[in-house]
Amino acid sequence: MAYKLIEGGVTAPKGYTAGAVYAGIKSRKTEKPDVAVLYSEYPASCAACFTTNKFCAAPVILDREILKKGKARAIVINSGNANAATGKQGIEDAKAVETEAEKLLGLGEDEVFVCSTGVIGQRLPVEKVLDGVRRIVPNMAPEKGTDAAWAIMTTDTKKKESAYELQLSTGTVRIGAMAKGSGMIHPNMATMLVYVTTDAKADPADLQKMLSAAVDKSFNMCTVDGDTSTNDSIFLLANGASGVEIKTEEDKAALAGLVEHICIDIARRIASDGEGATHLIEVEAYGLPTEHDARLVAKSIAGSMLFKAAVFGRDANWGRIMAAAGYSGADVDPTKADCIIKSAAGEVQVMKDGFGTDFSEELAKEVLTEHDITVIVKFYSGDGEAKAWGCDLTYDYVKINGDYRT
Repeated sequence: MAYKLIEGGVTAPKGYTAGAVYAGIKSRKTEKPDVAVLYSEYPASCAACFTTNKFCAAPVILDREILKKGKARAIVINSGNANAATGKQGIEDAKAVETEAEKLLGLGEDEVFVCSTGVIGQRLPVEKVLDGVRRIVPNMAPEKGTDAAWAIMTTDTKKKESAYELQLSTGTVRIGAMAKGSGMIHPNMATMLVYVTTDAKADPADLQKMLSAAVDKSFNMCTVDGDTSTNDSIFLLANGASGVEIKTEEDKAALAGLVEHICIDIARRIASDGEGATHLIEVEAYGLPTEHDARLVAKSIAGSMLFKAAVFGRDANWGRIMAAAGYSGADVDPTKADCIIKSAAGEVQVMKDGFGTDFSEELAKEVLTEHDITVIVKFYSGDGEAKAWGCDLTYDYVKINGDYRT
């Protein structure tokens, strides 16, 4: 299926507006806004996936309940404070934000999701968040989607937004997304907030099926540092503003493919912008007995701290790659393994039939100098294949996390 990349992000589909302001949640070290609102002008079906961390944040607890209705119109997001480990007070604070946003937007109960990201263990400055929402609501516009993408960032260095268009049997639909995520990134899910919108009309159950499948192939295959956060959430809203209803199995499959495509796009952007990262690492695993085995291998290699450090040092230490495959828990046959490292600068085969090759260290260093690095491992033991994404481990990662709270 051919997807047309278009300008914009989460407000590229019809019927969505957004806005963002600085509300003082964090001390003003930059001009970055810290409160955002995403709004659908029409009733929207919704789906979501949340962190698997049992120590989940107050907004996650609240949003899980709202999701049960399968309908929502808006999302309020703040950065700078996670509202996690805040007990009953945290739930009350998140509910206060939801209630005030519903009042300002003229919506009913349980029509606004609330999300937070930032420092854990500090009470949410509710009045500052509410002040931000009050200033945003009268001034929302489709062109302010990129402002919202900026507002939700924490240690991110780049805004993460994307949009595509798709021709279906009864018309054209659009899909857009924005996300934040840079550290505490590890399957399953990660410290990421992701918002996906479409102007297609779809049933909530179909949307949930599409989103869960897409998350499994994208964000659950993305790792930066091995930590899974308390707040990670992804939402999919479908407001039907295009007039195109997803009814046939063919159209359902096409939209599901597009949801997966944009989720992979965003997952790659998150891995590429990992805290302190200088390289995006894509791992492709082929020839495993099952897809599950391939997923284990790909994620294990992408998450190997030793291999991530080797990439930072431009060292083609293939032993670290194969060691990660070996301890992944997958059914692998080391006597059949091939390994290739490639980039825009070329490729080197560092292992063939279970043995190291006599490769050029000079070429390998050139290959590892590029930003985007691909590692391909093949085992010739079946049809299972998978991809995972990660980044290198640098000195800056330690610096960023050494003073993140203070």
